[in-house]
Amino acid sequence: MTSITRHAGLGGRSSAQDEGMTVASVGAWLRSPVAPYYLTLVSAIVLTGLGLVMVLSASSVRSYLDSGSSYTVFLEQVAYASIGVVLAVVGSRLPLVWWKRLAWPGIFLALALQAAVFTSLGVEFQGNRNWIEIAGRTLQPSEFGKIALVVFGATVLATKRRVMHKIGHATVPLIFPFGLVLVGLVMQGNDLGTAMIMLAILVGLLWAAGLPGRWFLGVGAVVTAGVAYLAAGSANRMERIQVWVGGICENPHVQGCFQKVHAEYALADGGWWGLGLGESREKWGLLPEPHNDFILAIIGEELGLPGSLAVLLLFAVLAYACFRIVSQSEDTFARLAAAGLLVWFLGQALLNIGSVIGMLPIIGVPLPLVSSGGSALVSALLGIGLLLALARSLPGATESLAAKPSRLGRTLASVSTQSRRTATSASRGGATGASRRSATSTSRGGATSTSRRRPVAKKPAAKPSRTR
Repeated sequence: MTSITRHAGLGGRSSAQDEGMTVASVGAWLRSPVAPYYLTLVSAIVLTGLGLVMVLSASSVRSYLDSGSSYTVFLEQVAYASIGVVLAVVGSRLPLVWWKRLAWPGIFLALALQAAVFTSLGVEFQGNRNWIEIAGRTLQPSEFGKIALVVFGATVLATKRRVMHKIGHATVPLIFPFGLVLVGLVMQGNDLGTAMIMLAILVGLLWAAGLPGRWFLGVGAVVTAGVAYLAAGSANRMERIQVWVGGICENPHVQGCFQKVHAEYALADGGWWGLGLGESREKWGLLPEPHNDFILAIIGEELGLPGSLAVLLLFAVLAYACFRIVSQSEDTFARLAAAGLLVWFLGQALLNIGSVIGMLPIIGVPLPLVSSGGSALVSALLGIGLLLALARSLPGATESLAAKPSRLGRTLASVSTQSRRTATSASRGGATGASRRSATSTSRGGATSTSRRRPVAKKPAAKPSRTR
């Protein structure tokens, strides 16, 4: 017992030391230049995959009633996800110089598509006019306007970084005219939620670019007044705000409380561990839009608290990756674009989650990468492609990512060589041992047989002496 204790004390490692080494290795990897790239990639893949699964579950009932198949909405979402993944791969491999070159064409295209909403191509749904129909397919231009604002704003502000202290250079042409025109067109279609996200992107870009803080007081006052004016001009919005502020939703039969209360019912029914995948009750015609803006309620109902916390954790990982790019990039465009994407993804996720859990009034924005919606998913995946391109541009990231295949090849070659050496030495050792054993047994056997063939010589008997 004493020797074992001494051995553990001298040569062994305790579990605390092993955990400390693991934490240190994870911390070292998080500080590496490739960490933002892989954190973005993994979080986006998991969120998109989870979204597809939950869209299938949440939309199956309504899809069957509308089309006779439970998979119609899901298959459409898979098709849009495939398009988005292709764009994300292309965008991740696109050099930053090409992203900058696309800034001006992108913002003009976004304005043209948003203006087309008010032509014969425009489609109105539930009082909002924010879609266009082309070849039987609807497209929401405002979703692509978000990434257009990010790329255009980052490009323009990067060229003006030396004069950002002057409000004229900071706001022209990003705010006046392009930003205000695009946001104004979105507001003209009664989409307050998307307009708020766009305004947040503009403010985030200006903040990351270094606009003096005193200007944000005035900008914040103007934005707050504008949002209040627009909310007051809509009876539907005012009803949602009054329901949120007044706290009068004791049951779903109160005016304006139906969707809010049924979202809370879904989360309450899920409890700690959920009812199980596909076992939602609220999706059976009770909760409106269960696969769109309120998909988090279905996640909470079916997957419980672990599923809801997993969604929050994945968005936190994505936000951390954006923050790492902002803090470590040496390229001004990369820093500003990552800041814009951070505000977009995190801000929209917070608005959606706050609406579902009752912390905010129902605003009507999808959960990025998770909610059903072709335009929203494709534009979000395109934004992920841009974020991956920004992560690849970090100092040391390109070299590390390029060295991965060669390192893997060298590792496999080393393992293969080592295994061959082991096999060779084992075969040689086996043959030598066998020959040695054979020789030993032969020598022993030969000695034994020889001893058996040759009888031991007996001494002659002594002759009796004669007595004289």
